[in-house]
Amino acid sequence: MPALYDPIVQATRLLVRFFFRRVEVTGLEHVPAQGGGILVSWHPNGLIDPGLILTHFPRRVVFGARHGLFKAPGLGWAMRNLGVVPIYRAQDAGGASPEERREANKKSLEALAQEVADGRFSCLFPEGDSHDLPYLLELKTGAARFYYQARQLQPAGAPVPVILPVGLHYDHKRSFRSSVHVIFHPPLELAPELALTPAADEDPELARDRCRALTAVIEQSLRDVVHATDSWELHKLMHRTRKLVRAERAVRAGADPGKVRIAERTLGFARVRDAYYARSVSHPADVAELQARIAEYDADLRALDMEDHELDRGPQLASKSLAAIVVYQVVLVFVLLPPVVLLGWLINLPVAIGLWALSKTLAAKRKDEASIKVLFGTVAFPLTWGGAGLLAVWGHQQLNAMFPGMPDTPWLAGVATVALGVFGGVVALRYLRVARETARSVRVRFTRARRRVTLARLKAERGELYEVLMGFIEGLELPGQVAEDGRVVRES
Repeated sequence: MPALYDPIVQATRLLVRFFFRRVEVTGLEHVPAQGGGILVSWHPNGLIDPGLILTHFPRRVVFGARHGLFKAPGLGWAMRNLGVVPIYRAQDAGGASPEERREANKKSLEALAQEVADGRFSCLFPEGDSHDLPYLLELKTGAARFYYQARQLQPAGAPVPVILPVGLHYDHKRSFRSSVHVIFHPPLELAPELALTPAADEDPELARDRCRALTAVIEQSLRDVVHATDSWELHKLMHRTRKLVRAERAVRAGADPGKVRIAERTLGFARVRDAYYARSVSHPADVAELQARIAEYDADLRALDMEDHELDRGPQLASKSLAAIVVYQVVLVFVLLPPVVLLGWLINLPVAIGLWALSKTLAAKRKDEASIKVLFGTVAFPLTWGGAGLLAVWGHQQLNAMFPGMPDTPWLAGVATVALGVFGGVVALRYLRVARETARSVRVRFTRARRRVTLARLKAERGELYEVLMGFIEGLELPGQVAEDGRVVRES
């Protein structure tokens, strides 16, 4: 293990926790305690994807990454000290000949295979590129190839390596302080002809066929694991279906399931997706008709700028933690916090705007924006806080020269400014969130008061759609189970 592996993992974990408001991890029970294996996942969010797997997988893992990333200052140093193995893609070959690139890739796959043969884990994103699509790119055969290489390199009697699919599910992948769900799924169960250890003198054509067959198995598994859909339009309609079913269930149960967390959101979407593709085969005409009705219902709700559960009740005027005691809220939010919030905005807002502009300018695709924000924000924000502290030291010295009676504590002023810059930034984000919730609450309540007939019609339509959907899923085995209050939870 590289000497700096653990410190870099810990530093990456801090960055991940800083960027995301909530990271939920499930499926750790599927990770074997002994033996090696391969992690495979899709690649929708640039450097954020390996960062999440690196910091939440319970065992050491070595990644394969395109060799061009090693040229990036700082990032290349970190990757080398994590033991990341360079992968040479055809589109990144540069001046290398095809033979040189193939030889370099062969050595890279051998290095990854040796990790697995030695009882550790390697990770590869078999699409070969990060993207913004709701479905997988065509998978490369690299993961299958080094899996079979690992089988050949294994010592006799060693546990058979596993192939572990990983699901990465973001609610807003580009947004600071959003949520993400990381799911480690059960290892793939391979057919006997794919689970055999290849012979050393195996026919090359047979080996290629075997790799293509295993790649097809990995691809089918990943489609289900990442909840791939045919288009973003269909993806959004599935989320609308998930939300309308949850809201109608809660009304019929007479319960308030509360805000949906990212893990429940992922599981609910999986149920809708599985049902859609199952019934698209058995009842295509009925599915198309239902899809059109849900699209109309969705368009009406979007026109009102409301969510499904808001047809039944208006949102709270602020978060529970700030609205628990009126006096506390008035004093804290409207008297004490505004000066701190103002200072937080003054120190942090220019950097935030700069990072936003930088991510828009440098990102070739949307999937790169979060990576750019994390990489540059890691440097920009601490420098800004330090600069504000030094400015406070200088300003205090100038004031002390003008007014000798002032306490001569310039460094205390500097440290206090740095602390207020950090704390003020956190409070400013929280304050902005509360302000948005309050504004939405007022607007939704106003809409509910003016559009009673429209809301009644939409509630009736939601109930009818729910009945049709429940008929559609009858007889299907769907992931998770439905709790009494209408939430979708993992099977016990």
